[in-house]
Amino acid sequence: MTSRYTVEEGGRLNNFAIEPKMYVDSTSRTGFTEYAEKLNGRLAMIGFVSLLALEVITGHGVIGWISNL
Repeated sequence: MTSRYTVEEGGRLNNFAIEPKMYVDSTSRTGFTEYAEKLNGRLAMIGFVSLLALEVITGHGVIGWISNL
């Protein structure tokens, strides 16, 4: 059984120096993955809501707003 205590350079007991277990996620985040699909859906929802907000604020749709510029 390993000891959970370590001794510092000065000879003092240090019981908080336990290294955490490292976890590396090796799954790919490129291509048609579940992560990419969720991100794409969330960005589409943000875009749709912002277009609705633009129409409510200006009183014109997107095409009317662009043609007035």
